[in-house]
Amino acid sequence: MTPRAQTGRRLRVLVVTQLFPNAADPTNAVFNRLQLAALARLCDDDLRAVIPWFPGARAFRRWSIAGRCATVPAEEVVDGLLVRHPRVLFVPRIGAAIAPALYVASLWPRVRRLAGRVDVVLGCWASPDGVAAVSLARRLGAAAVVKVHGSDLNVHARAPAARRALSLALQRADRVVAVSRPLAEKAAELGVARDRIALVRNGVDRELFRPRERRATRDELGLDPGGRWIVFVGLLDRAKGIAELITAFDRLAPAHPELRLAVIGEGREELLVRAAAARHPGRLIATGPLPAHEVARWLGACDVLALPSWAEGTPNVILEAFASGRRVVATAVGGIPDLVTSPALGTLVPPRDVPALADALARAAREDYDAAALTAAAPSGWDDSAALLLDVLFTAASSHPATRLGAFRGACDT
Repeated sequence: MTPRAQTGRRLRVLVVTQLFPNAADPTNAVFNRLQLAALARLCDDDLRAVIPWFPGARAFRRWSIAGRCATVPAEEVVDGLLVRHPRVLFVPRIGAAIAPALYVASLWPRVRRLAGRVDVVLGCWASPDGVAAVSLARRLGAAAVVKVHGSDLNVHARAPAARRALSLALQRADRVVAVSRPLAEKAAELGVARDRIALVRNGVDRELFRPRERRATRDELGLDPGGRWIVFVGLLDRAKGIAELITAFDRLAPAHPELRLAVIGEGREELLVRAAAARHPGRLIATGPLPAHEVARWLGACDVLALPSWAEGTPNVILEAFASGRRVVATAVGGIPDLVTSPALGTLVPPRDVPALADALARAAREDYDAAALTAAAPSGWDDSAALLLDVLFTAASSHPATRLGAFRGACDT
């Protein structure tokens, strides 16, 4: 029997994270929105989706996330979930080293009244969220759980100072939740005991991301029905391999007139993408950011998803492509090999290798494949993912000294 089933009462969870959509950035970390909304149906949660802030941030809204989010309301309702948006002080350029301390100092006055009234503090990113969650949990007399996603351990932990701080915080957490096996190994390398690492994979909205008839969906979108469509979905950033993808398409286009490329997203490399669209009118489309229901239609219309990132955690867009019955061409980085486990699911190439990427895309776009096998490889829905996360939170709370000897012990003995 799980700890959750034994207690017979709802867990009280304080969630702190920067990874959550808001009115100014509605497409940010949609996976967190979906999982935490499902989690809220299973426990009593208090979600603090913090907004980085510094004096005069609004004046920099064209250049910084903090500036764009300066107008986000203090509270809003997302998927039926009350979300509070406290501002946490952030120092641009030099802020990473002191971000956890500023995070705690900014948030503590707003949550101190929860001492003795919360069982677990959940941080949904290694740093500063997870580091702050561990510190806040100690002050509140609660268990601490840190959920890691990918770049927080694969990229940010490479800097020696950041690695030491992360290692210390994760070792102090009652549980660390990883969304893939490679991330669990990264946590272990940072000194976290393996019996305190839990694997909880992301889910997929299986009602939204589902197999669709390709030609009919292309008609809905007004696309060339006979073309071979490659789709990219993500942040338009160098680290997502967007430049390599554009270069690969430039190479393929003359010899493969049937190929088409749709780039969905926004970011720093948007001008690069739009310049490529001008070079290939009608064959390369830059859609900008799209809501999930539109992304689902594009995945239904395409032949293959491309994700040539330099680093990744467990990208949900690959799971969404599988649920849509579409193969992928992606780089063998982070948690991607943990998803693309056979040629039936897709092709893996080295990062930053344009010739390998171009060759894989040309082959994948024209090869037939078993869509049903891909759909079967997709995970179940977010309710199942949230239920697994809740069991980890209960385990952490039930084994924590401050909670084990109080309400949890009494509930388990009845």
